[in-house]
Amino acid sequence: MSIDFYWRLPTHGCHASLRHSAYDRGDWSPLRPGNVAPGLDRDGEDDGHRYIDHLAEIARAAESAGFIGGLIPSFPNTDDPWVISPLLARATKAFRFMIAFQPGFLDPVHAARMSASLQRATGGRTVFNIITGGGGPSQLWWGDGFGHDDRYGRTTEFLDVFKGVWKAEDFSYDGRFYRVQDEGLSPLLAAEDLPEIWFSGSSDAALQSAAKHADYYLSWLEPFDQLADKFARVKARTAALGGEQKCAVRVDLVARPTEEEAWREVRAGFENLSDERRRASRAGPTDSVGAARQQALKPGEARYYDDLIVASNLWGGFSLLRGGPALGIVGSYEQCAARLDELIARGADAFILAGTPHLEEAWRVGEEVLPLLGRSAQSLLQAAE
Repeated sequence: MSIDFYWRLPTHGCHASLRHSAYDRGDWSPLRPGNVAPGLDRDGEDDGHRYIDHLAEIARAAESAGFIGGLIPSFPNTDDPWVISPLLARATKAFRFMIAFQPGFLDPVHAARMSASLQRATGGRTVFNIITGGGGPSQLWWGDGFGHDDRYGRTTEFLDVFKGVWKAEDFSYDGRFYRVQDEGLSPLLAAEDLPEIWFSGSSDAALQSAAKHADYYLSWLEPFDQLADKFARVKARTAALGGEQKCAVRVDLVARPTEEEAWREVRAGFENLSDERRRASRAGPTDSVGAARQQALKPGEARYYDDLIVASNLWGGFSLLRGGPALGIVGSYEQCAARLDELIARGADAFILAGTPHLEEAWRVGEEVLPLLGRSAQSLLQAAE
């Protein structure tokens, strides 16, 4: 079975190391000596290097290192993935760009035309990460006051219309959130393949929508038994609808030649945390089931980095060192590969990986970890024989 690996592209700046929280790769913090993309020249002036140039370097490195594409995240504090994607497509050869977006903020007919145009322009390299929002203040930033289940209902209708106008000449739809009459794309656009759809969400409402529309159901990393149970549920729901569901995991890695070196990196990052960063990492209001599951992985006030070790090679403190999911994999190259192999054995069909800094870690993970995949599974099989 072929496993697809994507790399994450940091549209909000990047840290030079997990040891320090400063976003010194990008212009999301004040420019100063040592900043990269953009930075300051020897005279202290803007060096003219834009952050999109840095993202293009990351995309090219990931493509060269064996990743099939890159996730382009979308948050209130990021550049917009719809704008970033075609720029990165021109900087790469076959690299797919996974656009993260919330369907409620686009008209589905317009989104279908935009997407088909991107498919034509790039040779079919568009992939979607459909997100439905975590509620609370961040959701209100978008002007969206809909409740949790209503948002998933809206997402389902959006994808009904999005696919309908793409594949039917005169498509009509009368739903709660969207109504269209005799709509369709032009023949040239409609001839393009639908983008692959990756879908996130852990609630029953999310799983129901994913079972209907997703090519890949995407989850943050969770304890392996818990994650395997979630994958089994979404695959069962899809099978009940007459379909087949693939599952994927989004996870950060700290991979080093030895386990001691990897944990040393994590420990240094934890011990360098400022009080301000600890306060900022505390979760705000959310109705996201997935976010709540992540919050449950870490103690309220961990005093030592190893208080956050959840299981062998699993650390629940990544959200303290950078935004995003809490749980990630820490270990030697061989251990990281073994944990990924275990996830594959438990139902993962694809991955979105990440590491800090994103540029150097794309090379490291692509060159040192990915080639080891399958070896641990083969060793277990041989031992069983």
